[in-house]
Amino acid sequence: MSQNLIDLTLSAESLAAIDEALSVLETQLAGLIALTPDQRRQLTKMGDKSEAFCRQAVNVMNENPGILPRNFDVGELRRDLGLLDALRPRALRLTRLHERVRDTDTAIGSDLMTNSLEGYAFLKIAGKGEGLEALRQMLSARFNRSSAKAAPTTASSD
Repeated sequence: MSQNLIDLTLSAESLAAIDEALSVLETQLAGLIALTPDQRRQLTKMGDKSEAFCRQAVNVMNENPGILPRNFDVGELRRDLGLLDALRPRALRLTRLHERVRDTDTAIGSDLMTNSLEGYAFLKIAGKGEGLEALRQMLSARFNRSSAKAAPTTASSD
């Protein structure tokens, strides 16, 4: 094999522990929401500068609750800011882990594809006369192209 980007073995015990950890995360984060693409587009976004504004606004409102209408819930605003601060570092860790899982998945796929193509090339050359023709043809189906349109037939004119 000419490529081996990843060499990882996960035991049944490791997979069970991973599944249990994921179940715990799913249970503990059951309150997370999922937005539709349309909802995401319509929401007011908070960037870095806006976050600084929001933090200052929460502080000002917290120190001056008398200037706000009675139905304005400063406590909820403080809880939202606290939740943001609590989730952000965990979201960052999950994002990094997700990127590593995705990169590992890509590397595994690349190893599989590269080495399968290499083995297939050897099979085409060295497998002749070894009773492997049917298997080689089965593998070659991946490379068969079917055209969307059948080749036009020309009628002979007399």
